[in-house]
Amino acid sequence: MTTGSAPFDFQGKHVTVAGLGVSGVPAAKALHARGAIVTVVNDGDDARAREQAEELRALGITVRLGDGATLPEGTELIVTAPGWQPGKPLFRAAGEAGVPVWGDVELAWRLRGPDAAPWLAVTGTNGKTTTVRMLASILEAAGLRTAAVGNIGVSLLDAVLGEETYDVLAVELSSYQLHWAPSLRAHSAAVLNLAPDHLDWHGSMAAYAADKGRIYEGNQVACVYNVADQATEDLVRGADVEEGCRAVGFTLGTPGPSQLGVVEGLLVDRAFVENRQKNAQELAEVSDVRPPVPHNIANALAAAALARAFGVPAQAVRDGLRAFRPDAHRIEHVADIDGVAYVDDSKATNTHAAQASLAAYESIVWIAGGLAKGATFDELVAASAKHLRAVVLIGADRALIREALARHAPEVPVVDLDRTDTGAMVQAVTEAKRLAVAGDTVLLAPACASMDMFTNYNQRGDAFATAVGELRA
Repeated sequence: MTTGSAPFDFQGKHVTVAGLGVSGVPAAKALHARGAIVTVVNDGDDARAREQAEELRALGITVRLGDGATLPEGTELIVTAPGWQPGKPLFRAAGEAGVPVWGDVELAWRLRGPDAAPWLAVTGTNGKTTTVRMLASILEAAGLRTAAVGNIGVSLLDAVLGEETYDVLAVELSSYQLHWAPSLRAHSAAVLNLAPDHLDWHGSMAAYAADKGRIYEGNQVACVYNVADQATEDLVRGADVEEGCRAVGFTLGTPGPSQLGVVEGLLVDRAFVENRQKNAQELAEVSDVRPPVPHNIANALAAAALARAFGVPAQAVRDGLRAFRPDAHRIEHVADIDGVAYVDDSKATNTHAAQASLAAYESIVWIAGGLAKGATFDELVAASAKHLRAVVLIGADRALIREALARHAPEVPVVDLDRTDTGAMVQAVTEAKRLAVAGDTVLLAPACASMDMFTNYNQRGDAFATAVGELRA
């Protein structure tokens, strides 16, 4: 079996699908429909897994629950859920047996039809979902049939194999997905930023960056990078792209040739214009971006660059950005109470995202803490200290943030809530209200994962919004 992108005949081939969930179930069904002999292995054996297993067994697919470590006899290919780590025994056994491993993205790429829609792909440590949804909104404003798919929660397999046809797809890809997608070749792609994250999965920052950089391989028109993040440009320089593909930067400053940027409150394009040494094209006003905070403006510029690479006119960029509404828990304004703004950025689950959020406001009462995932907080606190009026800490690893505050912002008052139950959020918001004065922002930007106290960051953000609502009442 080849690892190239040539069509593959699955008829009669023994394929093991690793993991159920959003990606595993459609992968198993797609392979079974193409004549493969499919075995699904899954670590878990909970109620949801058993329900999915029954659905697949009814089709004649073998499912082994609670056994994700053993390579089924005769396996010729593994298709894995993106979150399964490369070091798992299943993959070690596959390597020893010479069995290739694909992710669901790789499978979707291989199963595309001859007239399949091209992919505009986005990755990065933070901002992926917002950028992809902005991009889809811009493409729709240009009258194109499109969808936001991939790591955003909509299976690429469903998009590729469904009855609906598209002109172009806006594709969010995680580092996990890219690791298992060796033959992916996008029309154009962007890496928004790079900061340490998921290092327990990848093993090192270099390996994490390399997997992110896979998104540029084979690009046809544009490799979009962040001028303020040299690592993203380095990935472009190291990519093997098609002849004629250009590097296109985005910046919050005045753009140079082959860049998009900001000039006097306008988003402008000096990449996809005639005579880009001299000319620029106005795309939109900064106020068309919601919310118009620096890192979100950067997201909008990246989305605009990918859309322009696909030939979208300037007016569609403006109209698409105006129509876009961000998802919940992403720098979401919840309420104003007694002159204090309450903002939910529960999605800021790492230090890079939290630093961008903290930089957006002048005077902040910061609610932070949770599961650190091996992160350190000195750089974040040192960069953000000037914005902090006070800090309220919650969660299992709050001591790490408290210690960084003691080193880099010792004058900032800190309330350390020694509890990890979900009710801690009500107390945190109450303490934040006590510390804030008119003109301040109470900002939930935890810089940590949520699973010590909440099911996910959505539940954490909802708890914050509920607590703020109780203050208003």
